[in-house]
Amino acid sequence: MTPSVRVAVIFGGQNTEHGVSLKSAASVMQHLDRDRYEVVPVRITVEGEWIVGTDRQAGTVDESTLRLMTPDRAEPLSAAESLFRAIEAIRNVDVVFPVLHGAFGEDGTVQSVLELAGVAYVGSGVLASAASMDKEFTKKILVADGLTVAGGVVLRDDEQVGDGDRERLGLPVFVKPAHGGSSIGVSRVTDWSALAAAVEVARLSDTKVLVEAAVPGREIDVGVLQMPDGRIVASPPLEIRVATEHGFFDFEAKYEQGITEFMVPADLEPGHTKHLQEEAVRVFRALGCAGLLRVDFFMAADGALTVNEVNTMPGMTAMSQFPRMWQAAGTDYPALLDLLLRTALVNRRPATPALPS
Repeated sequence: MTPSVRVAVIFGGQNTEHGVSLKSAASVMQHLDRDRYEVVPVRITVEGEWIVGTDRQAGTVDESTLRLMTPDRAEPLSAAESLFRAIEAIRNVDVVFPVLHGAFGEDGTVQSVLELAGVAYVGSGVLASAASMDKEFTKKILVADGLTVAGGVVLRDDEQVGDGDRERLGLPVFVKPAHGGSSIGVSRVTDWSALAAAVEVARLSDTKVLVEAAVPGREIDVGVLQMPDGRIVASPPLEIRVATEHGFFDFEAKYEQGITEFMVPADLEPGHTKHLQEEAVRVFRALGCAGLLRVDFFMAADGALTVNEVNTMPGMTAMSQFPRMWQAAGTDYPALLDLLLRTALVNRRPATPALPS
């Protein structure tokens, strides 16, 4: 059977989540139906070089396989020259799956390139991607729409948390890069004497840092999916349970076995499940997202919800939260990938109209 759709899978990237992207992309490449999809792998190196490769799927696909598909050039090209060459190849595909996490991938930059190239792609557009990647602006948009977020303060350059903000936030607080993922560069501070060091850790990833008040409650994620017919639906909620001695859901807890337990569907009253799903869809609409979104909540004992973070391109390994939630809904991983690609083709942005002569 000849594949009917050409899809470019872009992975890697110039950020601290490069390795995470490779894990996600390997899983995507492993599970795409080759009877339906002809796959073009595209790797972005940590130096910013774009390498268009050839699909060589045979058995299990892992990070080593991805590198074999996209071998390094004998003489590396500059980021700009390699990007121009990659665009020519990408313009010949039907749809792009940008399996990129973090800066220069999930923040609207690659989406703007794809818009200029005139190709359909999975996920949110430029504005929604940029706003959802910046935690400060995500919170402002959600608050303007009446949603609840954690109290916080934004630090730019060499700013510090003043006495008034310390009293308002209380302890503990979480210190995060404003544009980072949900785990890299994140610290939990239980004594103000440790704040400066935590801010410096976050500043290794970003010049803008967010210091947030801790929100008590259960940590629950909901996946949102835009269907090819335009419907926006929410997955069964997933609860994250981190071993007490570890403290919180950081990078180690996310990727090391035995530290974290995912409960899906979460053990919730039906009314709380419905409320979580409704609020997740509301977040999706407020941010102007497309395709998919993972919304992370804190839920109080009375069911009150606080939006913690959002992720426009969540982890996409078969065992990541987003695919797990849809598996619990009866949509297996290959079917989920198919839905995302079909929706992207339907959502294809119209070409810019010609200017009048």
